[in-house]
Amino acid sequence: MGEPTVTSLEGRDKAAPAPVTAGERPGPLQRLRTPRRPRLWFEIVLIAVSYWTYSLIRNAVPEQRTEALRNADWIWRMEHHLGIAVEESVNHAVNSVTWLIVGMNYYYATLHFVLTLGVLVWLYRAHPGRYAGARLALFAATAVALVGYYLYPLAPPRLMHGNEFVDTVVVHQTWGSMASGDLKSMSNQYAAMPSMHIGWSLWCGLTIFALAGLPWVRLLGLLYPTVTLIVIVATANHFWLDAVGGFICLALGYTVARIWYGALPYALPRQPPPRP
Repeated sequence: MGEPTVTSLEGRDKAAPAPVTAGERPGPLQRLRTPRRPRLWFEIVLIAVSYWTYSLIRNAVPEQRTEALRNADWIWRMEHHLGIAVEESVNHAVNSVTWLIVGMNYYYATLHFVLTLGVLVWLYRAHPGRYAGARLALFAATAVALVGYYLYPLAPPRLMHGNEFVDTVVVHQTWGSMASGDLKSMSNQYAAMPSMHIGWSLWCGLTIFALAGLPWVRLLGLLYPTVTLIVIVATANHFWLDAVGGFICLALGYTVARIWYGALPYALPRQPPPRP
């Protein structure tokens, strides 16, 4: 028998894995800053815990009554100086129309939570790539508001002394404010600055206006914060300048989102990039 033939394996080497450079594999920070498809269970837990924490911290801020009333007097004088101190007139005019003010009481108590949650759900389903950025803007704005509640206690107009503002919840015996009537012990009554009814409604309105496809829906998005502004003043829960504070908080929230993701939430891709 002849010697066995030995077949060379040199041409049949296994393919070696391609080297992965640092530029091709994103680091932990880069992965965090890349929008990803949100996970339902995580978002439910995050929103529930965040709202509970917000309520807990807001209500735990010391109710500095004397300082809050002094700040309210200063705000009221400043608005007179600026020529915009018409809250009392609006409050009395709307209070004279019972069905309207009762509706505004319920609007104030419920819609800021219901519609904000609804917009989050819509973003989750229809714009998953933009969801995280928009949520970050909302959460960051709310965090800034908590700092404002602590540093600048402010009584709402309905609690001021020496003025004739009508506490519409008490007068009409409606459930419209956690800081009026039987529920006042459950909420910090001196956390009026900034108004996050305005901050959250403006976030909803801008989100709807930027992303909705139907023109009439986009118009409703712009009307929502406008109506909210009228409601917070008519029910004597806020001054005009409280609304300015809410606007500033939201602007800071969008700034945080812009820095973190490198673009405003609505400029991000509608669908998140696939995970590597």
